[in-house]
Amino acid sequence: MDGARKAAEGEILAVEGVSLAFGGVRALSEVGFRVARGELFAIIGPNGAGKTSMLNCISGRYRPQSGTVRFKGDDVTHLSPNHRAAIGIGRTFQNLALFGHMTVLDNIMVGRHHLLRSNLLSGALYWLGGAQKEELAHRRDVEEIIDFLEIQHVRKATAGTLSYGLRKRVELARAVALKPDLILLDEPMAGMNLEEKEDMARYIVDLNEEWGMTVVMIEHDMGVVMDISHRVMVLDFGRKIAEGLPAEVMAHPQVRSAYLGVTDDAEAAPEPAPGVT
Repeated sequence: MDGARKAAEGEILAVEGVSLAFGGVRALSEVGFRVARGELFAIIGPNGAGKTSMLNCISGRYRPQSGTVRFKGDDVTHLSPNHRAAIGIGRTFQNLALFGHMTVLDNIMVGRHHLLRSNLLSGALYWLGGAQKEELAHRRDVEEIIDFLEIQHVRKATAGTLSYGLRKRVELARAVALKPDLILLDEPMAGMNLEEKEDMARYIVDLNEEWGMTVVMIEHDMGVVMDISHRVMVLDFGRKIAEGLPAEVMAHPQVRSAYLGVTDDAEAAPEPAPGVT
């Protein structure tokens, strides 16, 4: 989808001048960017650049000292994480946050909790009220997600017994179960082998293109970022140093310096002659 069409469809997320500090450590310094509805937007940068801190500011886990986070045009800077989830912001985590003692199915059902409309009385009168019908409807939606992410064979397995790659997939399923308009993915492919990465990249693209979810993703695998992202933003020491199309960003001198530790001048310098130091 081209940039003009995305712009016409409207903006879903606007981060304006966000700064965040922990004591004397400045995690983010006046960072701002905008994400169009339907976009797959990647945030990259070296370790400690402030990427996860930015996702935490968007999801509500952290409250910035200054700046604004707007979702669908509304200021959500001071809303709780639960409130943000309820209005359509989903999230996965760099470190797995599954309930290891629960089944895969039950873990994903947890992601539907804010969509439940049954009150205490209808819950008590489960078989007579609407709670049973509501649960069955949510189950159907969850089964669709399970089919989509190809985890039917482990749907009744205890989450803690699964391989790392499958647990990452279950966590994605739980975030998708929120039915978010915007999903935040914190290193969804970290620790995966090549085959698992290829599968996860396909799921993310399908969520974006077929399920209509806007994606903001942190990812260290530059091959994946280049292949699937519409636009990329680069953070370094808490500051934004570049934003744009993937190829443009990766050719940016400051980005090359941040990732490779070299400048274009250094690259252009001639090799010393043999014996010369």
